[in-house]
Amino acid sequence: MTDVVDSDELLRRIQRARACAAEEARGWRARSEEAEGRGETESGVSEAAVRGVAYEVVLRVLDEIVTPGAHAKPD
Repeated sequence: MTDVVDSDELLRRIQRARACAAEEARGWRARSEEAEGRGETESGVSEAAVRGVAYEVVLRVLDEIVTPGAHAKPD
């Protein structure tokens, strides 16, 4: 990949990635809740929960790139 992109295009790509991560986080969170509600095994619930948390972390990182310091935790 040798394309040179300007800052506007880079921001658009980050925003698309952020939207994708947000959708995946919601989907995995819902799967985790559904699996828990159905009484699935601990590993099934755990896997969905872990994947949901992973996407939430990606979402926070992308948010920090777009709006630095907006989600900083107070000391």
